[in-house]
Amino acid sequence: MDDLATAAGVSRATVYRLFPGKAALFDELIKAYSPWAVVSDVIDAMPEADSGDVIPAVVHAMAHAMEGRVGLLLQIVFELVKQGPDVGEGVRHGMARGFPDLARYLNSQMQAGRLRRIEPILAFQLLAGPVLVHLLTRPLAMQAGFSMSPEEVIEEISGAWLRAMAPEGDEPVGKQSS
Repeated sequence: MDDLATAAGVSRATVYRLFPGKAALFDELIKAYSPWAVVSDVIDAMPEADSGDVIPAVVHAMAHAMEGRVGLLLQIVFELVKQGPDVGEGVRHGMARGFPDLARYLNSQMQAGRLRRIEPILAFQLLAGPVLVHLLTRPLAMQAGFSMSPEEVIEEISGAWLRAMAPEGDEPVGKQSS
């Protein structure tokens, strides 16, 4: 907390007035920067919709929520994985909305035979991973001549995921990418 106060140019007392400890600070960071709230909003807006409509909207929401924040989000995930004493409340808050909503939606689509049956958490990882890697590497890719717009990337990631998650023997749901 001393380092935070120094970096922010405020007194330690000011930091403690705002955040009574590391756990409170971490909880507020998750509330402010996690992409889960927007993912939950997408799922809430179309809980029964076809995955061909929902998944591109989820990818769009995740990408826009994480844009410009990838470094901070990776640090938050690192702290979540460490499971230190200061992250307990943040984990409970961060996992209360968004992620479970998406996992339930994916599971319901799998149960209905609309998506390939795999572990919903793995399905989420297969969806979020490319978004995160794209956001991390986009500046370098652009220096190397990569010119797809963010919207085109979202469309491609969504389409690839939908093709991979199509039930065996079925055509994928949603728009086909050329």
